Amino acid sequence: MKALIIVPGGIGDQILFFPTLDDLKQNYPEAQIDVIVEPRAKGAYRVCKSVHEVLQFDFKDRNGLADWGNLLGIIRDREYAIALSLGRSAGVGLLLWLTGVPTRVGYRGGVGARFLSNSVSLKTEQYAAYMYHDLLQGLDIISQCPPLSINVPKKDLDWAEAEQKRLEIGESGYILIHGGSSKLSQDKGIDKIYPVKKWQQIIEDIQQRQPSLPIVILKGPEDQEFVNNLIAVCPGVKVTEPPDIGKLAAMIAAANLMLCTDSAPMHLAVAVGTYLIALFGPTNAKKLLPQSDRCVAMQSQTRWVADIPPADVLEKIWRG
Repeated sequence: MKALIIVPGGIGDQILFFPTLDDLKQNYPEAQIDVIVEPRAKGAYRVCKSVHEVLQFDFKDRNGLADWGNLLGIIRDREYAIALSLGRSAGVGLLLWLTGVPTRVGYRGGVGARFLSNSVSLKTEQYAAYMYHDLLQGLDIISQCPPLSINVPKKDLDWAEAEQKRLEIGESGYILIHGGSSKLSQDKGIDKIYPVKKWQQIIEDIQQRQPSLPIVILKGPEDQEFVNNLIAVCPGVKVTEPPDIGKLAAMIAAANLMLCTDSAPMHLAVAVGTYLIALFGPTNAKKLLPQSDRCVAMQSQTRWVADIPPADVLEKIWRG
């Protein structure tokens, strides 16, 4: 059996969808599962164990009839038996209907729902991974959503070990900080960046109490300005720049603690089981983090992440 999954969104959305893919594979172990994702999210599947092939389509681009026609032809040629879609637009629904895939599953209520063969209720108030997992009900798979998990390649684990040696990190381990935010979030006006001056207060307190515990700043492709500003006021920190999501996950897995804002690295920390303290502004922590004694969510009362006092973050650190 061949199954096609359409997962628009960024890397975080893909990671949150991994439990659904893993459960589908568990129920259909011989199935070939392919996904269609936006180009910006393809890298997530380096650490996914259940997907056979990753196809790319930029759903947010100004796609013409020729673009949709090419995608339609690719899907038709592969003769999928099942299709699941997170996309609720009329365009995605019509696309699936035109492919001739017999079982087409999505959420009811959207404008594209009329083109589905099976639909499920969209329960947006729950943890997003659980919401995505509900799609399997359209295939009569009634099971509990498995926890987030990823498959980190050995060469990425080896890279992380070498990186820790380069940073002169010993057996004490380290605290990892990710304070950046994607350009897409910034363009949308979604406040996810905790101010450098407040990170400085947290870092200096940690350095005073635990001077031998390294603090490592995680630098992504869009974090140059943030990291430069933080280094300027906290010269004692170290910086790591993993080149792909596998090596990023490996560095997160080796950390004693991760401090971050709502981001893809946050979801990776959940998947690898690293103790996590995450700061939230306008986004809802209850929808983006599972209930776990290894995940601490700090939700701003004003919807501005900058309004979370550093003293409150430090209280969570030292209490843990």
